[in-house]
Amino acid sequence: MHTRNKLNVKQVAALTTTGIYSDGGGLYLRVRDTGTRSWLFICTLKGKRREMGLGSVLDVPLAKAREKAAAARAIYLEGRDPIVAARAKVQVEERPIVTFGDFAMKWLDDIEDGFSNPKHRQQWRNTLKTYAAPLFGFPITDITTEQVLAVLQPIWLTKPETASRVRGRIERVLDAAKVSGLRHGENPARGRGHLDLLLPKRGKGEVRHHPALPFQQIASFMRDLRPRPAMAARALEFTILAAARSGETRGMVWGEVDLVEKIWTIPGERMKAGATHQVPLSEAALAVLQALHSKDVSATDLVFLSPRGLQFSDMALSQLLKRMDHGEITVHGFRSAFRDWAGEMTQFAREEVEMALAHTIESATERAYRRGRALDKRRGLMAEWANYCENVK
Repeated sequence: MHTRNKLNVKQVAALTTTGIYSDGGGLYLRVRDTGTRSWLFICTLKGKRREMGLGSVLDVPLAKAREKAAAARAIYLEGRDPIVAARAKVQVEERPIVTFGDFAMKWLDDIEDGFSNPKHRQQWRNTLKTYAAPLFGFPITDITTEQVLAVLQPIWLTKPETASRVRGRIERVLDAAKVSGLRHGENPARGRGHLDLLLPKRGKGEVRHHPALPFQQIASFMRDLRPRPAMAARALEFTILAAARSGETRGMVWGEVDLVEKIWTIPGERMKAGATHQVPLSEAALAVLQALHSKDVSATDLVFLSPRGLQFSDMALSQLLKRMDHGEITVHGFRSAFRDWAGEMTQFAREEVEMALAHTIESATERAYRRGRALDKRRGLMAEWANYCENVK
């Protein structure tokens, strides 16, 4: 295959005697006794002779035949079979083009039964249609890191939580496409070790602030909340009194509660930071649980059951706020109200307040508080919060 370009155009036109004529580099002209003339790429792979047809002389001129032979030779030099590679290429070219948008929506249709509620399904679709719209018309096989960055960069600092959700959802769609055989190689939407090296670092001030009820209005709000008979109202009341996250309350089971010691122990797998968290229960919070407790409950039973006997969805408490004409605030915002109240109205240390909120502790002093859990101090904090919520002076 070392000597190249042995033939010229005139020779190719003149060769009519049956035989195989080398042009070099694995390219041959075959003349059959029927008079037909065609190009071949011939190589030996794993001891076997391989002949790859490159087309008729009538359709493929010498220069084009040399281009085709060069492409086949490059594949051969990689140790691959150029005939197999050509067939695979044809299969790919014949496959219908699937866009990112078409695949994403079809994939969501296929897996939607795995979502906890219809609104979650719609959130997925809305997030992708709103923020990943620039990707929708592109073949899913061709989505690049640059395209994903173009989607994320405008919202990365201004809407950090939304941007993180968008990135994660694009990543999952592309992972599903890879499993389906539509993509190969690394996922361009992967965060750690990839996009996080290209996107700007977020400062501590660049976090989303959940709309909150001013703590001065909390007692009035609780007076409106307590008479409501719905189980969602009890879940929200307890969430506020415990300064807990909505998901922690909604997933709470009786095995986590010690009514005697007045402690709620949330396992690490249910916590945002991944560490076990203990919540001292005030008398008001304890009263909510005692009213719901019965002798026949098991450790795995949910404390707060929806009317259908299931765990409440993440929208259930938000819908309750809307019914109370407080749709402008969020459930998570009550944690902000708790923190503002503690900082402005009490003498409790910041470490105790941050621990009550189960926030990650940074300093050595704060880590020491975490190790000891400072339960007695936090028990006093939660009792004062409950009194404030009931407007008890």
